[in-house]
Amino acid sequence: MFRFAHPEYLFLLSVIPVLIGIFIYTTAQKRKKIKLFGHPDVLASLMPNVSKMRPQVKFYIQLFAMFLIIIVLAQPQFGTKMEKSKRKGIEVMIALDVSNSMMAQDIQPSRLEKSKQVLSKLIDDMDNDRVGLVVFAGDAYTQLPITVDYVSAKMFLSAITPKLVPRQGTAIGSAIDLCIKSFGEKKDNAGRSIILITDGENHEDDAVGAAKLAKESGITVNVIGMGKSDGAPIPVDGTMSFWKDKDGNVVVSKLNEEMCKSIADAGGGIYVRADNTNNAYKVVAKELDKLSKSEFQSKVFSDYNEQFQSFALIALILLVVDSFIFDRINKKLSKLRIFDIKEKFVRKQNK
Repeated sequence: MFRFAHPEYLFLLSVIPVLIGIFIYTTAQKRKKIKLFGHPDVLASLMPNVSKMRPQVKFYIQLFAMFLIIIVLAQPQFGTKMEKSKRKGIEVMIALDVSNSMMAQDIQPSRLEKSKQVLSKLIDDMDNDRVGLVVFAGDAYTQLPITVDYVSAKMFLSAITPKLVPRQGTAIGSAIDLCIKSFGEKKDNAGRSIILITDGENHEDDAVGAAKLAKESGITVNVIGMGKSDGAPIPVDGTMSFWKDKDGNVVVSKLNEEMCKSIADAGGGIYVRADNTNNAYKVVAKELDKLSKSEFQSKVFSDYNEQFQSFALIALILLVVDSFIFDRINKKLSKLRIFDIKEKFVRKQNK
């Protein structure tokens, strides 16, 4: 497995195209200024020590050395082997509602963004637990299979938007069914829980029946209700307006608290309504702590080997070579005639 220990340094690579653009521009400006004094071929005979190719060669050598140094700073590594790691924890599948109604702002900054904040805190609290992620609207999709990779879990979580699910709706039952399947066959005594985050506007299937099936499979269903009973309009993405019905009336999305409570009761879990505080996160975290932990194995890459040395060596060689190349033709080194062929070719092209 390949990785960069400090990938943030790779953003420095964006400077390289800018430097190339500046070099091309300044070179073109120099040529224009020379043409003001006369024909380039005539002036070339008056400047025998001036080289056209050397500045370009120096620039691209320095540029490539800079590229390699940035790679060194990012610290490339390879995982040399897989190790089995024993962990003791629980298994949690998150079912997150990403329907358009979750963009309502009766909870700040919005129902969906608040949901992501709550889940981020829950993942931060996990140590040896396994976590997976399902997103749903009119359909349900596995966004992240159950794993101990919390970095990936938070990365996928941050990228969630309603656009992930093409068909709108709220298929809570399908999401719970998919979560049950995502756990796989039970091989140990680890506690299992589904955390359902939704505004409860279920229009698609039998969510309560799915929650009962989860309970029968030894999986608790905890529900976090997003929104308020008086509701809020749903913003239209990229505009200042709100969703309207066929009669032109603004649609107000309300939290269906009764549905959320029914799902939690059927799933043997708890229901809590989210607000602008961290109360929902604390209640659910406390509930997860009650689940029995079990030891299970997971495979992880270990013994990462540092790979920056070869990049650093090549960069050093390039910088040494660059120090021996002068912008002007050196009388002692000109006997090597390294650039003569290229310069003659360039002059012919300019003609």
